[in-house]
Amino acid sequence: MRDETRKIRAVFFDFGGVILSSPFDAFNRYEDTHGLPRDLLRNVNATDPDTNAWARFERNELTFDEFCDQFERECQARGHRVDAREVMPLLAGAIRPAMVEAVRRCGERLVTALLTNNWVSHDERAAERVQAGRNDVLALFDHIVESSKVGVRKPDPRFYELACELAGVRADEVVFLDDLGVNLKPARAMGMTTIKVADPNLAIDELEAVVGFALS
Repeated sequence: MRDETRKIRAVFFDFGGVILSSPFDAFNRYEDTHGLPRDLLRNVNATDPDTNAWARFERNELTFDEFCDQFERECQARGHRVDAREVMPLLAGAIRPAMVEAVRRCGERLVTALLTNNWVSHDERAAERVQAGRNDVLALFDHIVESSKVGVRKPDPRFYELACELAGVRADEVVFLDDLGVNLKPARAMGMTTIKVADPNLAIDELEAVVGFALS
């Protein structure tokens, strides 16, 4: 519930699962195709979340090859063989136009920032395969905070502190959208208004109620 005495000055958005469609559906399709248990990939990524391959890769502590080796060992420890190089392309979700429009409208009145756990590209040709329009989406944000560049990732509170410092706002002046509750919990504890994105249309309605102006 929003405190009506609180003035919102900034909106922070996650990328995958908020601006882009969630990769979890693609993970499930991969698992079904390869005869793997449902949610295996998601569960591996949620185990030892500060030190696993995914976390270390997103903090730029591993090369791509080192990430693949560690991630495959983590899957093997659960009794399943996974090709990490086949998994990575599954993260390329589809752009959600309604959410992009919400970003654009928020940017007309408020500070906007993209908060993303990501990694340094291992493929020089990757940029050529980026979905058309994604760079245009990134250009809408006043600030972009990337785990691979700042060396810390969500849900570490320091990541949100850095975002607030960059945007020039206090935590209690921010509304933050993410599709993972684990990422929202520390932001909420710092004082941010948080919105969990399951259904993007419902999330936009909720954001609209928080900021007090139309987003579509």
